[in-house]
Amino acid sequence: MSNRKVPKATLQRYPIYLKALRKLKEEGVDRIMSKELAYYVLIKSTTIRRDFSFLGSLGKQGYGYNVDDLIRRFSEELGVSFDEKIILVGVGNLGKALLNYNNWNHVVGEIVCAFDIDPEKCGDAGVPVYDLKDLPEKMPPGCRIAILCIPDNVQQTVDLLIENGIIGFVSFVMEHFSVPPGILVRQMDIVSSIQELVFQTNAMKE
Repeated sequence: MSNRKVPKATLQRYPIYLKALRKLKEEGVDRIMSKELAYYVLIKSTTIRRDFSFLGSLGKQGYGYNVDDLIRRFSEELGVSFDEKIILVGVGNLGKALLNYNNWNHVVGEIVCAFDIDPEKCGDAGVPVYDLKDLPEKMPPGCRIAILCIPDNVQQTVDLLIENGIIGFVSFVMEHFSVPPGILVRQMDIVSSIQELVFQTNAMKE
């Protein structure tokens, strides 16, 4: 693997490549040219070749890239597993929408189950939905990541999840909560993202 430091913008594109490559492998594709991959990911082939160069020598001119080799190298770089087990906590409208949103397919595994304070009202969620109070008994073995979509009792729920092995959170909650050192939190703030986009689009007019 190359010792060069990979730029942040390049790292952000690696999951896009990985998803496309895993889908291509599922479709029986063994090797691919950068210009062909560009069609799938909507990224210029020159950018793809530059991004790939940070991982060392991966392809051959005229032959292209071996799909299996690329998947292995990207998985190593990103530290992700296709078998990653993810849980969803809170099966309200947003939680159900996330369960129907499958854009992480071929990238980081899948949501294997969900938890809610009233699972009987959740209907057909596509995955098993358990009562939150049963989380210690129903937590999937090896699960490290939880998606939070709960409106209240956030800190109490976060503490419970950490006690049962969760070390990474994708949070859609508005309420502030704290975590001990070593626990990762990615806050999904849609309002801030829209505000940033409005600012950038307004700046383009100037």
